[in-house]
Amino acid sequence: MKQEEILELLNKMTLDEKIGQMIQIKVNEARNENKDLIYNVGSILNSVGAKNVKKIQSEYLSKNRLKIPLLFMADIINGYKTIFPSPLAQGCSWNIEVIRRIAEISRNESAFAGVNVNFSPMVDLVRDARWGRCFESVGGEDPFLAKIYAKIIVDEYQKKMNDNKLMQASCVKHFAAYGAVEAGREYNTVDMSKRELMEYYMPGYKSAIDSGAQMVMTSFNIINGIPATVNNWLLKDTLRKKWKFDGVIITDYTSMLECINHGIAKDEEDVAKKAIDAGVDIEMISTCYIDSLKKLVKENKISMAQIDEAVLRILNLKNKLGLFENPYGFADENMEKKYVFSLKNLEQATKLTEETIVLLKNKNNILPLNSNKRVALIGPYANNRAISSSWSIFVENENTKTLKEIFEKKLGKKNFEYSEGCKLLKKQELEQLLKVQPEEIRNNMEQYEDGDIQGVIEVANKADIIILAIGEHYLQTGEGCSRSNIEIPKIQQNLLDELYKLNKPIVAVLFNGRPLQLNNIENKLDAIIEAWLPGTNGAEAIFNILYGKSNPSAKLTMSFPQNVGQCPIYYNHYNTGRPDKTGSRYESKYIDIPTESFYSFGYGLSYSKFVYSNLRLDTNILKRNSKIILKVNVKNDSSIAGKEVIQLYIQDLVGSVVRPVKELKAFKKEYFLPYEEKEIIFEINEEMLKFYNENLEYKAEPGMFKIFVGTNSVETINEVFNLIKE
Repeated sequence: MKQEEILELLNKMTLDEKIGQMIQIKVNEARNENKDLIYNVGSILNSVGAKNVKKIQSEYLSKNRLKIPLLFMADIINGYKTIFPSPLAQGCSWNIEVIRRIAEISRNESAFAGVNVNFSPMVDLVRDARWGRCFESVGGEDPFLAKIYAKIIVDEYQKKMNDNKLMQASCVKHFAAYGAVEAGREYNTVDMSKRELMEYYMPGYKSAIDSGAQMVMTSFNIINGIPATVNNWLLKDTLRKKWKFDGVIITDYTSMLECINHGIAKDEEDVAKKAIDAGVDIEMISTCYIDSLKKLVKENKISMAQIDEAVLRILNLKNKLGLFENPYGFADENMEKKYVFSLKNLEQATKLTEETIVLLKNKNNILPLNSNKRVALIGPYANNRAISSSWSIFVENENTKTLKEIFEKKLGKKNFEYSEGCKLLKKQELEQLLKVQPEEIRNNMEQYEDGDIQGVIEVANKADIIILAIGEHYLQTGEGCSRSNIEIPKIQQNLLDELYKLNKPIVAVLFNGRPLQLNNIENKLDAIIEAWLPGTNGAEAIFNILYGKSNPSAKLTMSFPQNVGQCPIYYNHYNTGRPDKTGSRYESKYIDIPTESFYSFGYGLSYSKFVYSNLRLDTNILKRNSKIILKVNVKNDSSIAGKEVIQLYIQDLVGSVVRPVKELKAFKKEYFLPYEEKEIIFEINEEMLKFYNENLEYKAEPGMFKIFVGTNSVETINEVFNLIKE
């Protein structure tokens, strides 16, 4: 439709019809006292499947006076039916093609199933492993990665088709700073300076907006003492005015109603007024808008123009998706059957997952394994299909292969033994978890039984090497799953203790959605594979890494703490006036653990050995509007071909405000043949040196800078240069 036709449609709408467009519901949750509500609402949450979507849309249009189509929205953060690794794991690939390809397949599968809007990417900066939603953050603790990945995902979701219509719209979330909740506790308070917010937490969202993201979802937390959902400075002044965002703002699930609990509003009417004044277009699930907007208009507490602005944005989005011409969008039963969970997608899933698996330890090069060695596969995740994230809401676990099944297929019975070892959780842990989980999930949870330790020992004694599949349950990580203890569950530690007594090599494969505390088990393990929540073909990808069919190349995007007492912990921290340098008592440190992380940001091993040398700059003087050419030699000093992530960090040595010890500014992922040496080239420019000063001015300041290049944020070589005024 042309814009004038959209405006004409808007003018034909009654106030009730306009308010309906500003409501999102689940089909099965339309309130009994308002049965006609479903035929006026603007969007539906998490109803999928081409046949189902077409049926709902058809019935809706038959009863909607102006034939305004519904929007179907859903969370497809790491795949629809073909489930990929969690976003945190995807980010660990440091490979833009991996990020792009996962977004492409996720978009296609879900679009053919009728999804018009994808609640992704989630680019919340996360520095605290206690927070349950770490696994959703594609950029982890780094704003530069969040910027890069956000652009790739939005661009891929929102590729225009031949008729110049979007196949799917992207909704960036959660705006803003949701990952900074105090104590890592879900839905908790966020309190920080605006400078800190703009410098570190906003770049990911801004990148998504600059890339054309059509929607923004508000977060549950407060910013500057005001909930994000009714925050004028955040939504109107920053997002709408400063960033020029003219798309749709939607609340998170009931976050509007929750403003009453925050103590910022006295009732639903008060919330509704504050939200529309801040520029919120759609309320998800709760009913403040439907119950209050009409009354607010009649009492002249809000204007009809405010309603019209919101509805026009919603209609424009539907138009960009081509729904007025074809209300079913790309929902297609034939394409859904042909494409969704196709063999090609599954093959891609294996290859892409391999690039997200991080090798954390490899003592005496025990990995890759020799297929002639007899292995014992032990642990509660060795034969477990539930290895996708808790937000993989459309996963069909029966289609997920387990490690045991892959090992049996690849190795046969000759060189392979298996034992579960123990259940996932102790009885009391399981009972506590079930108190907060829906009934349909409870039925899929394993019940606790004492492990048959003697049987496990007998199995392990038959093997040359033990592969131990351990971690946290997928329901222990995700929304509503903040944890004060991020260790491997005690029952699994006990299993490791018993196996350690056998004096056999042990390789741990970790399944988890957040960084874990590993310092109490690391010394008992010869190798550690961080598999995260790897999804549908995760088991095959893990096997390929273990046996050297694929060389690990992933690097951490979140620091692993020494223990939970360090949280929040992150690499790009500030120095203090008394940094931990000399060993003096009176320094900024702990007396019982090291100051630094257990595994650093950017860390990850390979079966190859990479050596860095000969870092050089073509000049040590950077002038405004010029550049420095940096060159460094990187050599694969091994007989195994592999990929290496070359990371570049910069430190501003003296600034008008305190600057971080280092910040990631560029990276390249390169493939090296055995013993191949390459000259890697980066360009350094003034834009890379900019930051927000005390007055929230974004600019670079003249002075001396240190530049670091290396295999992670700690192991680097460095040089210095000066930015000067001309």
